Amino acid sequence: MTMLTGGCQCGAVRFRSEIEAATASICHCRMCQKAFGSFYAPLVHTRAGTLVWTRAEPKRFRSSSFAERGFCPDCGTPLTYETAEAVSIAMGALDDPSLVGPVVQDGIEAKIAYVDGLHRLSGRATDDDPEMAAGFQTIVSYQHPDEPSPDEA
Repeated sequence: MTMLTGGCQCGAVRFRSEIEAATASICHCRMCQKAFGSFYAPLVHTRAGTLVWTRAEPKRFRSSSFAERGFCPDCGTPLTYETAEAVSIAMGALDDPSLVGPVVQDGIEAKIAYVDGLHRLSGRATDDDPEMAAGFQTIVSYQHPDEPSPDEA
């Protein structure tokens, strides 16, 4: 198990936890699609008792009789999927999401058909996008950096 850190886009909510990498999944169910505003939700369990909110806590929405979903009350970033059995963290909220890769797909009954073909799409770097090229160098990011702040150490 590895202790990892992460948080929301604006930095108002931050956490650290031991992560159970063997549980990493992407869920295609319609509820997860809506909660993440995306094709699927990438989630990984935290090791029981190790999740610490180092800066504020997420607001929670009871999305079903089974689970609550935590999100930043300021910027809306999806952060958790919480049941009586486990707390899962959104893998994209980790400071380095490349450290945990999905090992299974859940909820495939609602999988959007074109998801399986995404790897065949052409790709480009942000600064190679003609619509972004002119202003790319002037963009100022207001996102929290992908690292714990000194007050979270």
